[in-house]
Amino acid sequence: MKLKNIFNTALLFVTALTILSCTDVENEPSYTGRSSGPATKLNVKRDSVDVGDALQFSMGSSSIILGVECDGDWTAEVSGADWADVSNHAGYGFLDRWSFLRLTIQKNEGEARSTTLTFKSGSMTKTITINQRGTGTDAGDSFPSSFATLEDLKLGYNLGNTLDSWPVGSWWDPTTKSPTDWEQGWGQPITTPEIINAIAAKGFNIIRVPVTWGPHMDADGNVDAAWMARVKEVVDMVLAANCYCIVNVMHDTGASETAWLIADMDIYPTASVKYKKLWTQIANTFRDYGDHLLFECFNEILYCNNNNGWTAPAAGNGCYEAIRRYHQDFVDAVRATGGNNEYRNLIINPYSSTSTQTALDEMAVPTDVHPNHIMMSIHSYDPYNFCNDNGEWSILVFDQSCRDEIDAVFTRVFKRAGELGIPAFFGEFGAIDGKKEPGERIKYAKYLKEKFTQYQTTGLWWMGLIDRNTLEWNESEVVDALFQ
Repeated sequence: MKLKNIFNTALLFVTALTILSCTDVENEPSYTGRSSGPATKLNVKRDSVDVGDALQFSMGSSSIILGVECDGDWTAEVSGADWADVSNHAGYGFLDRWSFLRLTIQKNEGEARSTTLTFKSGSMTKTITINQRGTGTDAGDSFPSSFATLEDLKLGYNLGNTLDSWPVGSWWDPTTKSPTDWEQGWGQPITTPEIINAIAAKGFNIIRVPVTWGPHMDADGNVDAAWMARVKEVVDMVLAANCYCIVNVMHDTGASETAWLIADMDIYPTASVKYKKLWTQIANTFRDYGDHLLFECFNEILYCNNNNGWTAPAAGNGCYEAIRRYHQDFVDAVRATGGNNEYRNLIINPYSSTSTQTALDEMAVPTDVHPNHIMMSIHSYDPYNFCNDNGEWSILVFDQSCRDEIDAVFTRVFKRAGELGIPAFFGEFGAIDGKKEPGERIKYAKYLKEKFTQYQTTGLWWMGLIDRNTLEWNESEVVDALFQ
């Protein structure tokens, strides 16, 4: 059975475009790059490639981003079909940039069908035939090309400090420790169905399971069978609770003693081999799992293995090329295992998972055998001095300046995601400094929920909120604010 594609670009991790963020800039009449003369070119692109004369869609509902390369004002119109529509029917012409729109296709429960999408600018016309398969199409071609609806996906929770822990030191003898010993290494209890069910019962229906793999791999890159089995047990708990589950590669990156996956072209040739072998093993383990399971390439990859690496390097640094190659390795390794992994939804991240403009600009979408199954995750603890304890620099009140900073993050992220044509979501977020007044953290939670709704996306809070030992929600008011 083909894997059902879960994220309807109308959501979940939902369409990263938010036409909102593109048109706000593009429709500004004073923009210096706007053309004032008749059009001399009219091209329609998808992922920077000309779409040609036709677009093919499976029978499932779908949504894609199209770029309009035109130096004159233009219009777009679907001919006589109520199952296909575009987000905006007109746009300005620009000399040095594209405009964007979203083409949405409804699910087809009948025979194959076709219509046309026509772009016009002055005397120039570009007509694209839209073909959608129907129920009579071979099942092998009927996999939906869209992503899940907002009704399916609510908010998420990170099961942090658990399978991602990596205790080290003279007191820790890894040869004598069981997988559950490692799981408790950072103070959390052994994960049980009761813990997962409590999280799900509160309303979270996406649970990210961060996993650090390096300490459980031998010199040849083979993952310890007992460790893989324990990861599988936890994933099974999440899926049994009817939640979506995200499995990743966690502290194998970052400023940690376990980091071996580093954004450096000198290191890439060796690390790439190990990385692809790791994802091949993970993907084979979960090859036949359904669409509630997603894979995330890695967590917060850095240029150098120390704290100085958190700041994104300048544009053009070789670290970005290494990241783009790791992303391609990830997609290729997973797809090569076949089964449901051929269509599984995959998640890529910018440098350190940050939302800074340079890191976002350096992102590229890996080549994939099946389009529309890749999305982007970023991490946002913004404003940093409010969400975290930074001593005398801490921000104690969630005020308009905090809202402005969050607004800027959303604008950058979804503008870039729209340009890339992929959905985006917040893989980690949260006001995790418990020293701040609960009322101020509640304001933060409410505002983030408003932004997720505005941009039709979602986010996953970074752990906390519940005592996993007692299953008591010690910050229930913050949780309630997230679901208002």
